Amino acid sequence: MSGGPAPAAVPPGFQTFLAFDYGQKRTGVASGNRLLRSATPQATVKAEGDARFALIAARIKEWQPDALVVGVPFHPDGAEHENTVRARKFARQLHGRFGLKVYEVDERYSTTEALSQGARDADAASACIILEQFLRSLD
Repeated sequence: MSGGPAPAAVPPGFQTFLAFDYGQKRTGVASGNRLLRSATPQATVKAEGDARFALIAARIKEWQPDALVVGVPFHPDGAEHENTVRARKFARQLHGRFGLKVYEVDERYSTTEALSQGARDADAASACIILEQFLRSLD
């Protein structure tokens, strides 16, 4: 998995995060905090279009995160593809709907890593990997 560039400066007051591994039919979710630098998988959102956002709104209400993290996929050589564009659109929609800061993380190989670890829910496990990568990048 690529370390990727460090995210934009994250204010020290931002302690709790929800991360998403976006997919058109399934979106993996993980929660985590800066202090422990660890993430916990949450139930995957199995919905498309606007229905997805109602389920995400419930998660945001439950977890009250300071910010959100979205995994953005790239080809192994770093080139963008269709899912890169979709994940970035999803990140913009999250910010627009919920008014929370959204950080993007290079998520190359997160699903492969999750599957190699024997994850029962690869989407949620990928969201965990994405969030832990993000948390490790913080000061």
